[in-house]
Amino acid sequence: MAYAAHNVPRYTSYPTAPHFSEAVGAKQYGSWLDSVAPEATISLYLHIPFCRSICHYCGCHTKAALRDQPVTEYAARLARELDIVLRHIGPGRRLVHLHWGGGTPNILPEGEFLELVDRIHDGFALSERLEHAIELDPRTVTPRLAALLVQAGITRVNLGVQDFNPEVQLAIGRWQPYGQVVEAVSHLRAAGIDRIGFDLMYGLPHQGEREIVLNAARAAGLWPQRLAVFGYAHVPWMKKHQRRIDAAALPGAVERVRQAETIGRTLLGAGYRRIGLDHFALPGDDLAAAADNGRLRRNFQGYTADPADILVGIGASAISRLPQGYVQNAVDLGGWGRKIGSGQLPTARGRGLSPEDRLRAEIIEGLMCQFETDLEGACRRHGLPRESLDDAEKALAPLVRDGLARSTGGKLRIPEAARPFARVVAAAFDGYLAPAADRHSAAV
Repeated sequence: MAYAAHNVPRYTSYPTAPHFSEAVGAKQYGSWLDSVAPEATISLYLHIPFCRSICHYCGCHTKAALRDQPVTEYAARLARELDIVLRHIGPGRRLVHLHWGGGTPNILPEGEFLELVDRIHDGFALSERLEHAIELDPRTVTPRLAALLVQAGITRVNLGVQDFNPEVQLAIGRWQPYGQVVEAVSHLRAAGIDRIGFDLMYGLPHQGEREIVLNAARAAGLWPQRLAVFGYAHVPWMKKHQRRIDAAALPGAVERVRQAETIGRTLLGAGYRRIGLDHFALPGDDLAAAADNGRLRRNFQGYTADPADILVGIGASAISRLPQGYVQNAVDLGGWGRKIGSGQLPTARGRGLSPEDRLRAEIIEGLMCQFETDLEGACRRHGLPRESLDDAEKALAPLVRDGLARSTGGKLRIPEAARPFARVVAAAFDGYLAPAADRHSAAV
């Protein structure tokens, strides 16, 4: 249980975002986009950094917008950024995945939202298997919104449920009665959208064993196809609004582990499959198929079946992933908007990948997605000697001794009982993680 309190990254990328730098800017990103292979498939992520109010627990790049004007202006700049990207990669690229994240993406006025959808349709060749997903606040879902989503071609919706307990909701600044979530699901299904996912959280103030079980059971009772179960990351030094949460009411490391295990047992008992570290899916879902065939991946939205070669992020703070490395847009709306206004890519920082980065990224993703990795095979694929991982072998030794990992014949596996600590094992391969990495969230 001592490992539960270790501060380690979530490994939605490697190297992780804190190790991006200004050494990679707009010029570099532009050259990377220019060199995208003609046959490469594209995944598009559009970030909408606005909500009507900010929940106390929120760790996203978002801000409150009480008026439509800043949102409308933002939508116009999104369209311009999309045009700039298309000038580099060229029109007609095959789009296989499209995701609207936030914030609250449906804060976009209807006209602006549909105009952006039309622009995407005009600029890309949409795959016949395109997944078009959007994140939604259940409190905003109405029959009119559900119809709009169908009109836009949305095929999957993810609802930020978090917790059904009124006491917890008041403590985290998100009043959202159970009946409201039921209505949201009903409106979506009535409109024809049945690929629905929920986000749930543990580690929140005032959550106890009974509440955790009831929370997971109520969520499963609404039969979403997927559930993502996240441990609350209390980082008030980074997110000042989290100071509104009473730290004394937060569960400790041992209790967090128990909460995660309890949610898992409840969802497994309801017929869901565990996917990776913290996702659950019905057996027929795409995530379950990806886990079965070894194609499960991990990106900035968590676990995904997205098969794209290239991820292009559009919007303030959005991150892109290309074969050469990662780039992140300016986080501040002003800086992002000014660069777009001058016709530039709004890149603020990034990270080029070295051969060793690619090796370690493959190993970390394998551990996070499949709980095992072939160290010898990975080194051969990347043309690097096994000695490249000497530091990782040293860091692994106590983890193997304590049963968190097993090493046999050049292969590394995380036993089932130790899987909640997969991030700790993955961190052994992180060549950039400082010994006192107290700016990351707890491992469980």
